[in-house]
Amino acid sequence: MVAEHVDIPLTLRDRIIAAAGEMTTTTGWASVTMAKLADVVGVSRQTVYNEVGKKPALAEAMVLEELARFLEVVNTAFDEHDDLVAAIRAACRSVLEFAQDNTLLHAIVSATHGADTELLPLLTTNSESLLATAKAVLTERIRGFDTGLDAQRLDTAIDMVVRVVLSHIMQPSASPAETADGIAWMAARVLS
Repeated sequence: MVAEHVDIPLTLRDRIIAAAGEMTTTTGWASVTMAKLADVVGVSRQTVYNEVGKKPALAEAMVLEELARFLEVVNTAFDEHDDLVAAIRAACRSVLEFAQDNTLLHAIVSATHGADTELLPLLTTNSESLLATAKAVLTERIRGFDTGLDAQRLDTAIDMVVRVVLSHIMQPSASPAETADGIAWMAARVLS
């Protein structure tokens, strides 16, 4: 029996965030206004504010929504591997490959002029929400593996992997496969 695909209707908040992402990728973050979002989604400007708050809150919601897509890739990689280092390698490679073609990520990374400066800090200097969410998912996925590390050391190792992957997303220095191999090598040294 084949599982039937069921589309879950998007909430109003989801529709607003999706519209903001689409506008950001096509015309840039500076062009995103609550009035334009209201027109695109078909609601009042006040409704947009009620759903997402002001523009900085919208920016964070948009980044966290995109992070959820990246974390789906991580979960899939962990679902496909019984070996922790292999799962880390696969997750890193998949995330880095996903990042290469991610138009919203590229719009965020290139949003460095004028009003666009709200986005980039959400991936760099003000990335606490992003880091905490990514670390929580990785911690949950690693929980089933015997690492031999106490909780503090494991948290440090997870933090290292998340930050290194984020760094390579922002500024790749090799192919996703090469980078993933390097991160997996590092992780294997820490986890053995």
